[in-house]
Amino acid sequence: MNQKNKLFANIFLCLTGLIISCAAPGAKQRPETPALTDTLPVTAKPLFRDFMGINGHVTFKPALYGQVCRLVRSYHNIDWDVKAVGDTFSIPVTINHINWKEGVYGPWKAAGFETDICLQFLGFGLGSPRYRQLWKGHEQWAYDYGKAMAAYYGPSGQEKLSTSFEIDNEPGNRFDPALFKILFTKMAQGIRAGDPALKIVTPAVAAGMGDDYAMGLDRMYGDQTILPLYDVINIHTYATMEKSATNPNTWNRSFPEDTSLQYLKVIDEAIAWRNREAGGKQIWITEFGYDACTPEAMKRRKDWALKLDWQGASDLQQAQYLVRSFLVFATRDVQRAYLYFYNDEDEASFHAASGLTRNFRPKMSFWAVKQLYQTLGGYRFHRIVKKQEGELYVFEFEKDHDPNSLVWVAWSPTGASTHQKNNYQPHVTNAVLDSLPSLPVKVAAMATADGVTPAVDWKKKDKHSITLAVGESPVYIIMHKK
Repeated sequence: MNQKNKLFANIFLCLTGLIISCAAPGAKQRPETPALTDTLPVTAKPLFRDFMGINGHVTFKPALYGQVCRLVRSYHNIDWDVKAVGDTFSIPVTINHINWKEGVYGPWKAAGFETDICLQFLGFGLGSPRYRQLWKGHEQWAYDYGKAMAAYYGPSGQEKLSTSFEIDNEPGNRFDPALFKILFTKMAQGIRAGDPALKIVTPAVAAGMGDDYAMGLDRMYGDQTILPLYDVINIHTYATMEKSATNPNTWNRSFPEDTSLQYLKVIDEAIAWRNREAGGKQIWITEFGYDACTPEAMKRRKDWALKLDWQGASDLQQAQYLVRSFLVFATRDVQRAYLYFYNDEDEASFHAASGLTRNFRPKMSFWAVKQLYQTLGGYRFHRIVKKQEGELYVFEFEKDHDPNSLVWVAWSPTGASTHQKNNYQPHVTNAVLDSLPSLPVKVAAMATADGVTPAVDWKKKDKHSITLAVGESPVYIIMHKK
């Protein structure tokens, strides 16, 4: 069981228990890299409020996390709905004693969230060494299950609790390919029959060969019989580093713009595959994130995390890198990006410290993501103003129905890997921003706490230019053309 599934199991046990019991300035300028070529016309780009999402689960607090986004993704285990493949299901009350309407998806909807449900196979999939035998003779049940779930939860039904279903989470190349194709086909056909308006999302996939957690797209998703059965290509991406002489494991992470990573490359490769093989399908990133635990938790590292010297980001790095990830994703032909995770319990381990909150108390990242959502929620990506690797990024965002309202976001695309963060000196550049549409109405630093956002000291150079110091925390330059 991977770390995420262990986390879900712990959450479920807790919930069941409750139910039962009740650089320096002046550095040399680097040349600009060309603007990205896979950007869409601005009118086709999603607004940030329709772009930013978060991964949730049964203990998700919609009033708290409604401050940072309106899209939520739910991990919904099929083996929580029924004891065995082929069993009769009772929706929305399931065998794990959860009423998914009253206890989960209903409150999320009431708080204004749009829910994507990931139907995880888990105990009926790779979580069982007998998964092939479990499905033998019951393949049609996948159709019946998909149809019933879609008819109840889908946007055309009475409850309207979900707008999209994912068929499994991370089967990867480990799942028997012939069996998965049958189950995907049957379940997708059932979902289409239950509610044709429900978007169908692939499990985590990748262009090329794929790996143990991401299925290779060529395996089946370009098949003419499969293409009509899904609407969205699903990417999971983490800024992990290759093991090397200077990096003791493959779990440590680096900053989003680090060109040595596969972090952004896997997205670009999936977009290119879609353009060749599956035109019209959307691309969603349904998992990305950074771990950040306390120094006290690091003292409690154990097992492989201690042996292999696993390191998380600092709270400030997590805030910076999550915001910057959203920004660089927005330049690409990506319709949604869901960060992982909503909450953690301060465990020093891979995927176990990824929350925006720690024991439901906001981290720096919570305030930074909240500010991004509130500042750019009504805006969409417009253009890349400046893109100098290792020096300065400046992106422009345009307000919906108001092209005179613009926000430039500027930052230094630099940082330290998680295992080299101690004694790191962040890069700062003295930037000259020229050809501004107007002088700023406001310039704000990235928020890291509740309350008033710190102002940024900037100076007017002329009526279309300003100077300011830009570091690794994004700066928001808010303008209104007259």
